[in-house]
Formats: sequence, C-alpha cells, structure tokens
Amino acid sequence: MAEFEPEAVRVTRQLRDDIIDGIRAPGSRLVEREVAEQLQVSRVPVRDALKVLAAEGLVTPRPRSWAVVREFTADDVAELTEVREALEVLTFRLAAQRRDRAGVQQLQEVVERELAAARAGDAVGARRAAADFHEVVTSLARNSLLRELEGTLRSRMRWLLSQHDDVDQVALEHDRLARAVAAGDVAGVAALADEHLRRSREWSGARLGRVP
Repeated sequence: MAEFEPEAVRVTRQLRDDIIDGIRAPGSRLVEREVAEQLQVSRVPVRDALKVLAAEGLVTPRPRSWAVVREFTADDVAELTEVREALEVLTFRLAAQRRDRAGVQQLQEVVERELAAARAGDAVGARRAAADFHEVVTSLARNSLLRELEGTLRSRMRWLLSQHDDVDQVALEHDRLARAVAAGDVAGVAALADEHLRRSREWSGARLGRVP
C-alpha cells in the first residue's frame, strides 16, 4: 500500500519543481486561489507550501495571500557560487575518503540516469539528476554539518545547478567525478571538482549575463 502524502507536501514539491525547472518564471505571481485551482486542492496546502518555499528562498511573500517567484540577481548568484565553491571541493575530498560500496553504487546510478537523460535530450531530467548527484556526494562525505548546510541551501543550490544548458558536458564531468570518488582518488577528485566549479561558474554567469 502506497504511503499517504499530505497535500501540502505534494503541492510544495510541485511548486518547487516548477520554479527550479523554469516552468514558473522569475517574477511570476503565485496567488493562493489560482494555484489551488490549478492543482485542484484547497487554499490551505497552497498557503502552507508558499510559507515553506519562502523559507527556502524560492519565493518572496506578498500581502493578501500571494507571493512571487524569486528573481535571483547577479549578486544572489555570486553569493551562492561563493558558498558552493567554499564547500564543494571539501565535500568531494571527504566523499572519496569515506565512500562505501552502497554509496558509490547510488552515485553511479544517479550518473547513469543523468547520462541517459542528457543523451535523450531530456534537459530537465538531466538537470534534476545532476542536482541529485551533488546531494549524494554530500551524503557520502559523512559530515553532519555539511548535510545540515546542504539541507538549508538545497532548493537554492538546485536552482543554481539548473542554470546551464550544456547537460551533456555536465553529465560527463559528473561521470569522471564519480569514478574518482569510487577509486578513492582524493587528489584527483579535488582537481576535477576545481575544474567543474570553474566551468559551472562560466555557464551560470553567461546564462545570467554576468561572467566572472
């Protein structure tokens, strides 16, 4: 029997995915009544979802039962990128040091899903798998503080990781990173992570009109 999922959780996930995938554009209005009609639910789970998404940094609340999808500025992106760069190489190094068989298998499965989506031209699926990849790496690092930080920033980081169009190249880079983690190649994975960050910074900067 399938586990029951509260409507607020389902609505939150749907709206979050729509925002990160670009279906609901930055600056677009999220009016409780209209979203409730679209998703065929009452206004209560929509209200709860908007509160969660505001806390996650994806929407900006407005008075009288509505919100707008956050418009990330160049400064917002720069700050997210700085935080990502401060943590990501460390995370990959720890993952390579502390990997286990089950975690490596999970990482490889995510990469295979990302590669398959990229080859099929499914950009949304590839970007979602790419974000999953980074979350699995954080899990492999086995550092509770890193997991806590990842949880706090997860939605904004998933948005940041979606700001590129070269899904094939990203998938290939993730495949190389996964192989280095699986081999326990700490120095190698750190070098690959540095290069991956450099490319990601260029992609996101170009897409948002600001190349560092």
